[in-house]
Amino acid sequence: MIQIDGLTKRYGRFTAVNNVTLTAEPGRVTGFLGPNGAGKSTTMRILVGLTDPSSGSAHLLGRHFSQLPNPGREVGVLLDASAQHGGRTGREILTLAARTMGLSKASVGETLERVSLTEEEAGRRVRNYSLGMRQRLGIATALIGDPEVLILDEPANGLDPAGIRWMRDLLRGFADDGGTVLLSSHLLHEIEVIADDIVVIGNGRIVAQGTKQELLASGESYARSSDPTSLGRMLQSAGHNVEITTDGAVRTDADLATVGQIAFDAGLVLSELRAADGAGLEEMFLQLTAETQRDHLETPEGLDTPKGKAA
Repeated sequence: MIQIDGLTKRYGRFTAVNNVTLTAEPGRVTGFLGPNGAGKSTTMRILVGLTDPSSGSAHLLGRHFSQLPNPGREVGVLLDASAQHGGRTGREILTLAARTMGLSKASVGETLERVSLTEEEAGRRVRNYSLGMRQRLGIATALIGDPEVLILDEPANGLDPAGIRWMRDLLRGFADDGGTVLLSSHLLHEIEVIADDIVVIGNGRIVAQGTKQELLASGESYARSSDPTSLGRMLQSAGHNVEITTDGAVRTDADLATVGQIAFDAGLVLSELRAADGAGLEEMFLQLTAETQRDHLETPEGLDTPKGKAA
């Protein structure tokens, strides 16, 4: 488990992290989202003891990172895949990690196989690795100690579609086996696919957090009836907003129980009644972090770029 309480980090007058509180539970993947400069990486650096907080606390498995007797055996960390010694081979880097943690020599080969780095690739100098290979090596270093917690900052950078799918399956399996995953990524679709819980940070503050279902739910109901017009009219009479969709269904801000009761009272048969689909993670993310975005999206009609100047 990861527990962060009231975490704040100031650099002079600038507050990078402002009273952040979050929990990442075992058996779940927690997606940590925010625009560039929102405070994600600072929070993660504090969590693994690389940066001291101004106030608040961060605990892994009930302890501060510095209190873990053999950190790599309990917490796997990947914050920057490029921060690897370019003159060493991939195998040498993993061998050093294994020796530091007191692991067997066999764990190196097993972990290389787990992250799909071949014998030939493991023998190359890291300076000759592609970014995707560096990511695999970084994930291998995080996994080699068989930890209970994984903390990964942008682990999909440089991975091709097959590699992203591999990483997704690996992290899902890790969580399903009882592990805790805190995952930062700008690939919103991947977070939407894999995450159980989502935390959104902007300007150093948490702006939303909860289960994926809670955050992406629209709060509306979707119903199909033999007479959608009559159902819509009755819902409107009861004070609810109603939209008849292009496929002839009714979308309304009334909850499921209300829609069902109104249909029952009117003798209308419902062939479908469910929560309406939400807008999706990308739209939710952009709405929640609108004030912190470097690029502000507008409709074509709203563009007001002066002539001769690039947008």
